[in-house]
Amino acid sequence: MIQKEIKYKLYNTQKSEILKLNVSEYKGIYLIHRAVIQQLNNRRQGTANTKTRSEVRGGGKKPWKQKGTGRARAGSNRSPLWKGGGTIFGPKTKNYNIKINKKEKNLALNTILYNKIKDTLVIKEFGHNLNYPNTKLLLEEINQLGLNNNKQNKILIIVNKKEKNLFLSIRNLQNIELISIHQLNIIALLKAHKVIITLSALNHINKAYHD
Repeated sequence: MIQKEIKYKLYNTQKSEILKLNVSEYKGIYLIHRAVIQQLNNRRQGTANTKTRSEVRGGGKKPWKQKGTGRARAGSNRSPLWKGGGTIFGPKTKNYNIKINKKEKNLALNTILYNKIKDTLVIKEFGHNLNYPNTKLLLEEINQLGLNNNKQNKILIIVNKKEKNLFLSIRNLQNIELISIHQLNIIALLKAHKVIITLSALNHINKAYHD
């Protein structure tokens, strides 16, 4: 693990901001992979459930006597071979959550942020002039930043706190994702072609993810 200092030029100003990150030099890809697997697994609900022959209602009485009918022997009408019977080897409720160490996860996040230097834009504020939800004004602001806003170009906006008008203006845009600093995650960063970070969010990253 090595310490890196990233110097971001604040958009439309002469000022610069420094972000200090602990970056994994050799195991970065491995840690990122582990963090992605953990996030995808923890999303799974694991609520799929089927009933076995012992859980299906009914089937307590033997359908017919063992011998003398000419039919195949049967002990229950809830056998998996019967219609309305139990399910063999069906899915059961399961917890898919896996654990990753906090330091490993932070190291993975730091490594991705470091690798996204060229595609990251730091601005003082974003969407602060929205008095009401307005997607058109928001897209104009993104275009003014010089970002290509087509459907194939994924844009991630990281703010310190989600404002209601900003959230309502953005939620209908498929290629733009808005997250607060507390929702910062591996998959959102990996999917993004361009990242916009507000100054207050950058300061929070410095405090939260730099040991």
